[in-house]
This record gives sequence, structure tokens and C-alpha cells, in this order.
Amino acid sequence: MTPDNHLCVFLRVPRIGRVKTRLARDIGAVAAWSFYRTQLARTIRVLGRDGRWRLWLAATPESAVAGCRLLGGHSIFGQGVGDLGQRMARVIDALPPGPAVIVGADVPALAPRHLAAAFRALGRAEAVFGPAADGGYWLVGLRRRPRRLGIFDGVRWSSQHALADTLANLGGRPHVLLETLEDVDDGAAYWRWRRGRRS
Repeated sequence: MTPDNHLCVFLRVPRIGRVKTRLARDIGAVAAWSFYRTQLARTIRVLGRDGRWRLWLAATPESAVAGCRLLGGHSIFGQGVGDLGQRMARVIDALPPGPAVIVGADVPALAPRHLAAAFRALGRAEAVFGPAADGGYWLVGLRRRPRRLGIFDGVRWSSQHALADTLANLGGRPHVLLETLEDVDDGAAYWRWRRGRRS
């Protein structure tokens, strides 16, 4: 693997009341903000020091990016407007040539080995996904050779159908599914994570 591999962390600039709103309904805005801010810093720290890929940070909202040019020593740029699929497609198109992988910042179990497996998978498949237990995915990667696939159109985001819809858009092209991990989107997932930390 080489730095021609591009890893992009999709993030929301951590502001109280503006991040993890579904989680905040269950545990409170301050606790949700604290979890996200801590998890974002950990994700950047753990993944940003690995020389097998180049780390990029893509943030929303656009209005907050100007005041947050560096995060953990890494450059940060805006995701642009539109739904999640439109923003991911835009970022993937903007990255330099080479395989591209996007992850979120709310997956506590995420480790460098998962990213290494994703980039290995893109050596033989056109796409790779990290399935989430709720029917979505915590990772998506595209080989982007000879072109980027338009796999994000019409996906029912934030639903149990997100992964299935995206796979349907692949039209049978080769893909790899990694292990299932949990992103912390609600109180139940948060308390499972807390219990796991104590055990």
C-alpha cells in the first residue's frame, strides 16, 4: 500500500447542539457533543499517523470550516451541499487519483487494520463497504479506475435500507463487505459502547 491511497474522515464541526442530534435526544446535547468531540480526536489521531494512506478531513457545515482550517494538524475542507450521497460523491471526485475510502468519526471500534483491509479489497474489487448493524455502513471505498461509480443516487440515507440501496446501484459489480461494526447514533448504541469499555 502507498500514499496513493486516500482516506477521508467525514465529520461535522463539533458544536454543542449541532452534532449527534439523534444521540443527544437520548443522552443530552452536552454528553453527545463530548462523545463526538472525543471520538473525532481519537479517529484522527489513530488513523492520521499511518503512512499507508493520506488522510483528508471533509467537514460540514461549510460556514464553520473557515474557522477550523486545521484539525489535529490536518487540513480540512468543506463537503459542499446536498444529501450525504451528493457530498460523498463530490469529495471522492475531488481527491487525487488512487483508491478512496470514506469513514465517519463515530465508530469507536475503528482501527487501522480495518482501513488496511479496505484498501487491500480495492485491489481486486471496485467497491468496499463496512456494514453497520443498523443497515447502513461505516465505511465506503471505491477503486475509481477507470471511473468512479455513481452508487449514491436514490439511497435512503439514515435508514435500514442504505447499504442495500447502495449495493443495488453497483449493478452486480465486484465488491467486498468488511466486518460489521457499530456507529454510535443513539442512546442504545452509546450505552453498549460504554458497557464494552468497562468490560
